Amino acid sequence: MNKIQQLQNYLQQTNTDAAFITTPDNVFYFSEFNSDPHERLLGVVVFQEQAPFLICPKMEVPDAKAAGWEYDVIGHADTDNAWEVLVNKIQASGVSISKMAIEKAHLTVERLEALQSFYPNATFERLDDKINEMRVIKDEIELEKMREAAKLADYAIQVGCDAIAEGKTEMDILNAIESAIKAKGYAMSFDTMVLAGEKSASPHGTPGDRKIKRGDMILFDLGVIYEGYCSDITRTVAFGEVSEAQKDIYNTVRKANEDAIAAVKPGVRACDLDKIARDVITDAGYGEYFTHRLGHGLGISVHEYPSVTGTNELALKPGTVFTIEPGVYKADVTGVRIEDDVVVTEDGVEVLTKFTKELVIL
Repeated sequence: MNKIQQLQNYLQQTNTDAAFITTPDNVFYFSEFNSDPHERLLGVVVFQEQAPFLICPKMEVPDAKAAGWEYDVIGHADTDNAWEVLVNKIQASGVSISKMAIEKAHLTVERLEALQSFYPNATFERLDDKINEMRVIKDEIELEKMREAAKLADYAIQVGCDAIAEGKTEMDILNAIESAIKAKGYAMSFDTMVLAGEKSASPHGTPGDRKIKRGDMILFDLGVIYEGYCSDITRTVAFGEVSEAQKDIYNTVRKANEDAIAAVKPGVRACDLDKIARDVITDAGYGEYFTHRLGHGLGISVHEYPSVTGTNELALKPGTVFTIEPGVYKADVTGVRIEDDVVVTEDGVEVLTKFTKELVIL
């Protein structure tokens, strides 16, 4: 059963007239059309039985058709009222709307009010949970794309390591990484992070003109997109000999990462994994310096459902892909994060990112 059919079944079961999908990543999930519409209207409308359609800026209609979408594509010009174009197509489909499922986490109040102006007596239900339920389980085609994305992330880390030299800046190394990935014809999943020395202790730090010097630990956090699917890896390496305190933090984080990965299997809860990693770090005396969740879902979006936190009791199922990325951020010593992308298999775990977790000393 394809994705559109799954959603149609859901609409029938819930007696919902239509679903309106507006997040660009979710539009891609259902249509294979990848677009950043900026302020313009983009969406997929799915009905219980009638053929779905895609609405997008008129200039993107050829691209939407070329992406493989086999149903109608409705374009709106910048001088059109896009909402009238949308509603006219719904009416032409012969569907009256009394109940519509929308992405409540994405649709703005302004856009909801636009819909309500056309359907003042309709109710608008939450679609987000159903889409999360569908997207969280990756099929083999999706997994193969994610394996390729992970290989590119491993390669990017190696490029970064090879670029490290005394006196180079964080931005010098970042540019070497991104240039190498672009040369292969791919794009990054998010803004690459290269953080050296004391800056490695900022979990979401900003690379800049900080020069590399001996004794630094250097944190890379990056990802690559392969055919619409993201990878996300973090490694922390050393330039020159580092202190015993730095090594102790590194070894602690590595153990937290590896112990959590070893526990992954169907039925294990997200919160169980967070606790395993957090206990390792707390027992080593660094609990207060692990300041974020263990990980997050991964796929078309670099951050997607589920969140791997200490309060999420979701039992993991085969096909779920997520990150495991414990970290310790102690400003007077170093910051270390080690992140892998993993998929739950029928009987355990497959680790997609494979760059070594031995402490690399350059």
